[in-house]
Amino acid sequence: MNTVSVSTPKLSVSERVKAVTAALVIGIALIYTTGFAASTDVHNAAHDTRHGLAFPCH
Repeated sequence: MNTVSVSTPKLSVSERVKAVTAALVIGIALIYTTGFAASTDVHNAAHDTRHGLAFPCH
């Protein structure tokens, strides 16, 4: 039997903050742009997804 050891690199606090900030900015941008999208189909798909995730939108 072979075993494989996987080690994950330790991230510093500043690297974690950068990653979380980037994820938040991208997430907010996606929600904002799909919420105000001109295409009805894109807007409705995003709207239904928000309701499915219990995210209040109105």
